[in-house]
Amino acid sequence: VQLQASGGGLVKTGGSLRLSCAASGCSFSQYTMGWFRQAPGKEREFVATIWRGKTYYSDSVRGRFTTSRDNAKSMVYLQMNSLKPEDTAVYYCAADAHLILSSITGAQNYDYWGQGTQVTVSS
Repeated sequence: VQLQASGGGLVKTGGSLRLSCAASGCSFSQYTMGWFRQAPGKEREFVATIWRGKTYYSDSVRGRFTTSRDNAKSMVYLQMNSLKPEDTAVYYCAADAHLILSSITGAQNYDYWGQGTQVTVSS
């Protein structure tokens, strides 16, 4: 499974960005697709995921971020609105085919990772 994330950049507070993640080498529709982020000096943290057709979000992004997927294109997206400086991080997409609900927020539970894309929100 190969994952390629894109769409990061520099944006001002309150702005929007849309991240994309292209998957290949897998039966895409069968995979849970998650988004994580890692800020300098911090651990990688859960942002959002799509598990069995349902979306889940961290408290810090719920209501501002939306994740979606297009199984026909093997793509997953993260629409980020009302961005804040604390959203600054490298964002990663991740995939796994065998997650249970209790494990969807744990980075260690995802087997496949993209290379990350930098998101910087200026104040």
